[in-house]
Amino acid sequence: MKKIRYFIFLLFIILPFQSLKPEIIIMSACDDKQDEYLKNEYILNLNELIMTRNYVYKEKTYQKYRLTDLSVKKSNTYVRNIYEENGKILTHKHGYPQFYTQILFEKDKKEIFIKTVLNDEEGISKISTCKKIEKFEKES
Repeated sequence: MKKIRYFIFLLFIILPFQSLKPEIIIMSACDDKQDEYLKNEYILNLNELIMTRNYVYKEKTYQKYRLTDLSVKKSNTYVRNIYEENGKILTHKHGYPQFYTQILFEKDKKEIFIKTVLNDEEGISKISTCKKIEKFEKES
C-alpha cells in the first residue's frame, strides 16, 4: 500500500514538470514552388502556440512583387497563432468564415501545406519543402 501511495505521489510531482519542457521546431531552408528565397524558415513554438516565419526574397522575386505593391519588403517576419489538432499543427484561420486559409504542418515531416476552405469545401496543397528540421526542448 505504501508503494502505491509513493507511486501516486511521484506521478503528481513529475507530471506537472513534463509540461515545463516546451518544444520548439525550426524548419529552415524551405523552398517554394512559386517564389525564390535567400532565407525561408518557420519557427513553431508549441509551448506558446506561436509560429514565426522569417524570409528574405531573392532579388528577382522581390522585384516581381515590388512592381505591383510598393509596400513589399525584401525581408520580413510575421507571427501567427497556432494550435494542434489530430497530430497536425495549424495556424489560426485567416480570412472570412466562408473562405479562409491556414498553414498546416505535420510533426517530423519536411513538407508545409496550405489548407483552403471555401463554403465548407476543403483543399490542401503543398507549398514548401524544408531541407532542415531541428527540434529543441527548453528546460525551465
